Amino acid sequence: MTEFLRAILFLCRKELLAILKDPSSRVILLMPVLVQSLLFGYAASYDLKAVPYALLDQSHSAASVRFVSRLEGGGLFQRVATLASPTEIAPLVDEQKALLVLQIPPRFAVQLEAGEASALQLILDARNSNTAGIAAGYVGTVAEAFNRDWAKEHGGSASALSIDTRAWYNPNLETRWNMLPGIIAMLSMLQTLMLTALSVAREREQGTFDQLLVTPLRPTQIMIGKAIPPVLVGLVQASIVFVVARFWFAIPFAGSLATLYLGLLIFTTACVGVGLAISAFSTSMQQAMLYTFVLVMPLSLLSGLTTPIGNMPAAMQALTRLDPLRYAVDLVQRVYLEGVGLATILPDLWPLALMACLTLPAAAWLFRHRLV
Repeated sequence: MTEFLRAILFLCRKELLAILKDPSSRVILLMPVLVQSLLFGYAASYDLKAVPYALLDQSHSAASVRFVSRLEGGGLFQRVATLASPTEIAPLVDEQKALLVLQIPPRFAVQLEAGEASALQLILDARNSNTAGIAAGYVGTVAEAFNRDWAKEHGGSASALSIDTRAWYNPNLETRWNMLPGIIAMLSMLQTLMLTALSVAREREQGTFDQLLVTPLRPTQIMIGKAIPPVLVGLVQASIVFVVARFWFAIPFAGSLATLYLGLLIFTTACVGVGLAISAFSTSMQQAMLYTFVLVMPLSLLSGLTTPIGNMPAAMQALTRLDPLRYAVDLVQRVYLEGVGLATILPDLWPLALMACLTLPAAAWLFRHRLV
């Protein structure tokens, strides 16, 4: 038994030395824990600190002013627009300038004075169902407090005021409607990064990459040949998720398949550049996998898929602009749920195209200077 334990101790010592002897491995062990702890602390928050909303007050009465004052008095709801007609609602929600629109009907005060029920209409941008549901809950709490105070002062019913909620793009506020379209982009990124990061590292470990270099193929041809298969695999993975979302969960697809796949193609091309750079920089498959997993977590957290980017600190919001997944998630969700066209998603397409133009030459440079 003593020899058995001694052998285990020697094996543990050898593994620890193998891990800690390499300075790069020590960095990989320490830095990701620190960075991811900070990211989780700042980015992974479901708390609402500011809710941008628009007001359409058709009553213009003392009662409506009182309700709005109570709503804004807590400091959570910040009015970004005061609307004059219902036709101004759609552009504001489509451009994501307001999370919700509060519409107060013309007979609001008259109905309250008469003891009748008066319904406020709450229009939510439910592309992020979790945030929209929490915001609607806060409005409901304010309405309940308003009802109690009104009943005490006027002797009417404590339920004189009700909220009529309409959630756009996600009528039932189901999380999967928001999550699955975003997963289309995330899984294609994960597969593309993993395959490209391991491609060259695998051949270096197996000793076949040197043989590849002495062939008539140029480094650029090698890079392109290694880039196309991961892109195709990533698109296949995205197609599988799309089929599951559309036909298994019956989430209606409102957009164009051509627009969706054009965006995914540009996105996966940008990811290929990142993956090839990791592969060229790595000296082994294990190192390539570690670099990939270290990169995937921050990209996922900063994408806005699970937590709203607007809830992050300003520095984190600026950092998300370097994340290709942020643009891909927004692109896929808008095409899938809203049915927008190319003109609308251009703000997402051109950063992805720019990233592809930067990462692919960087990967080619690493090929020439580190492998050849």
